[in-house]
Amino acid sequence: MPFSAAEVANYLQGRVIGDPATVLTGFAPADRARAGDLTFAESEAFFAKAEQTAAAAIIVSGPFRSERKTLIQVPDARVAFAKALTLFFPEQHPAPGVHPTAVIAPSARIDPTAHIGPHCVVGERARIGPRCVLHAGDFVGEDCQLGEEVILFPNVTLYARTEVGHRVRIHAGAVIGADGFGYVQDNGIHRKVPQIGNVIIGDDVEIGANTTIDRGALGPTIIGRGTKIDNLVMIAHNVEVGEHCLLVGQVGIAGSTKLGNYVVLAGQVGIAGHLRIGNRVTIAAQSGVMHDIPDGEKWLGTPAGPDRETKRQMVALRHLPEALKRLSALEKKLGVGEKSAS
Repeated sequence: MPFSAAEVANYLQGRVIGDPATVLTGFAPADRARAGDLTFAESEAFFAKAEQTAAAAIIVSGPFRSERKTLIQVPDARVAFAKALTLFFPEQHPAPGVHPTAVIAPSARIDPTAHIGPHCVVGERARIGPRCVLHAGDFVGEDCQLGEEVILFPNVTLYARTEVGHRVRIHAGAVIGADGFGYVQDNGIHRKVPQIGNVIIGDDVEIGANTTIDRGALGPTIIGRGTKIDNLVMIAHNVEVGEHCLLVGQVGIAGSTKLGNYVVLAGQVGIAGHLRIGNRVTIAAQSGVMHDIPDGEKWLGTPAGPDRETKRQMVALRHLPEALKRLSALEKKLGVGEKSAS
């Protein structure tokens, strides 16, 4: 659907510099923009590239001017880019209703505005809220609760008593509420500790494909409001993840660890159990965390330590071979090595 530059600017709460009647028919990055496309530029270098394309208009933030292109000026070009995509490429929602191949327990309550796709299973006493979408092959166990506008992509599994807030998106293959990994030694065998808790997911959470979140042994595993979790993340029993956290691919968090708000865990971070990670902590990729971290700190490495301290250690390690050579030469000069050998 085409939009005028004025309509787009109004949607983005920006202003037009140039022709407000410019017709925009699509959105594309600067290096692939065609006639009629809208693109965006965050810097002078990107703006110069965008000006050379066939794009009809450019989203900018800052004092850019162009004699050839219509500009839409906004406070933050990247935020406006994300919003513009929803305008040009709105998400398609299937029509309300229950597919004839779905299996719905008699005591389940499904809002009439919800969509239940082919081969879904909804257990006893489960509640599916308004405008929810269950794509093909989803399993929602007994006593689960889904708020408004929840989307479960294909083959998502929600074990019994999982609680999902409003506007949550869970991508294909995710498993929420499986048994936590809990065992005790008993006469030479690993005796299973029953996992009788559940998982509680706050509003506006997104969970990536094939991610697993185990239910608590006693009490819940909690994912806080606004948190975004990437693909292939493992969250163990009784973990508490705060609000608006970012967990990147292949992160693993052991049992009963608590994350504060706005924590960022980069790819393949591993966190040991029963730790406390403070608010606004950032942990670099492939770090192994074995200690509590106070608010606001940046850590990296394995074992992970504070950013500046660990970087100094890394620099020192790079100089270690040369330092050892100099030490060996000095020992030889002083005869220390020979005396030690004798």
